[in-house]
Amino acid sequence: MDFSDNSGLWEIIVARAAATPGAVIAIDEDGRTLTAQSFLNDAERAAAGLAALGIGSDVAVSWMLPTWLESAVLVAALARLGAVQNPMLPILGPREMRFITEQTKAKFIIVPSEWRGREFGQEATDIAADLPADLPADLPGLQVLLVDRKLPEGDPATLPPPPKSVTLDNAPVRWIFYTSGTTADPKGARHTDLTVKASAIGMIAALEIDETDRAAMVFPFTHIGGIGWLYTMLLTGCCCIFVEAFVPATTIPVLVREQVTLAGAGTPFHMAYLACQREAPESPLFPDARAFPGGGAPKPPQLHFDVKDELGGVGIVSGYGLTEAPILTMNSVRDNDVQLAETEGTPTPGVVLRLVKLDGELAKADEEGEVRAKGPQMFKGYLDASLDADAFDDEGWFRTGDIGLIDSDGHLRITGRVKDIIIRHGENISAKEVEDLLFTHPDIADVAVIGLPDPKTGERACAVMTLAEGADAPSSQDLFKFLTEAGLAKQKVPEQLEVVEAIPRNPSGKVLKHELRAQYSD
Repeated sequence: MDFSDNSGLWEIIVARAAATPGAVIAIDEDGRTLTAQSFLNDAERAAAGLAALGIGSDVAVSWMLPTWLESAVLVAALARLGAVQNPMLPILGPREMRFITEQTKAKFIIVPSEWRGREFGQEATDIAADLPADLPADLPGLQVLLVDRKLPEGDPATLPPPPKSVTLDNAPVRWIFYTSGTTADPKGARHTDLTVKASAIGMIAALEIDETDRAAMVFPFTHIGGIGWLYTMLLTGCCCIFVEAFVPATTIPVLVREQVTLAGAGTPFHMAYLACQREAPESPLFPDARAFPGGGAPKPPQLHFDVKDELGGVGIVSGYGLTEAPILTMNSVRDNDVQLAETEGTPTPGVVLRLVKLDGELAKADEEGEVRAKGPQMFKGYLDASLDADAFDDEGWFRTGDIGLIDSDGHLRITGRVKDIIIRHGENISAKEVEDLLFTHPDIADVAVIGLPDPKTGERACAVMTLAEGADAPSSQDLFKFLTEAGLAKQKVPEQLEVVEAIPRNPSGKVLKHELRAQYSD
């Protein structure tokens, strides 16, 4: 398939069905499959069903579903209707869901009634009921649609004409992906079909993906990386293995059964594969695996060598990007072991990077600086446009907030972060968001939340606190209950608690977090 044109998602779906109608492009844990043609057919029926409910061109739809085949069909159906999609990670808490649906002015929220013990349907219903009575005219209300592995269906003959072709200049915003937040509230990044497609093209080139590949979709499909893999599946004809939740004991046998060739998708997954392989070292776990794609969480260099030596293939092939600009760089399956272990690869097609030192001067080769970028996968600004001024410099370069260096071979190494975030299991945790809630605890007088290196999760969150006079230190269980009841997502609750006499601050009152990290890193 020609990657160079400006085809939108729906056009790509139609083209894939025409090119390889009978090819299986998706399979799930239960062995259910989607061929390119059945995917198209299912999407058209679902689009007709959704249209009958009032979903159409430019209607904002927030949705939060597990990594199901139905989730992929929903994406395609919404693309057929020209809706504005807002995929939300299932790990987000009710407070974040409420903030996002209100900011996007979503007219529909699509969730399962219940999944893995959580009542998503009730939470969505409560959010819809809590909307202010004096809503503006352009936000008449929020409708809740429950999807439990079955989408609404209708007659495709009733559908309006498909979305018009797009160009680089007039591509409409069709996606709003929220970052995990570097401030108290998450930020909505506005993307087009072409920006998401560009990230997929970069990954396809780096991994040399073709129709023979079988890729593990073991992380949340609602992540921008999951939608990137959907584009990859359609552009190349490869088959994605959909796993609704990564549980090593049940997930790994599925990947074995389906003869996975690209076993992603980051450090926690790779460590789980290694642990399973070590239980039976005499027999290759994934004999067909040729690469282990990675990204998100920091990658210990030794992990690449362990994966290559014990699991096979070329080892870990990781990339670097953000919700605002996915897959800015990526290693290639042809890179050497040092490059694969210690770097995040070279810029993907069309991407240009510059590194700016703290003094504002451009960094030279092997000098550290903040990574700034331009490229075809760059988002179109935040939904809250007031955030754009800080996101881009005066010359239009996106400030990633990450510190790195580019070596003489053009490979990027990430060495730190300007932004005060913690990356745990590839997801961003805003230290300020957690701190703001902890400050409301009656037993806590002062608190700082820091990220500490963790070999399993990349980083762990540590809350360093001083206590209110006469108070006892709260237990981990107490703080978990306190924070989750306040609406914080479970994965953001600190794993480590430390009590000190005083939080170190500079004369202006800023917490000296580098001192705390040095103290507790071991």
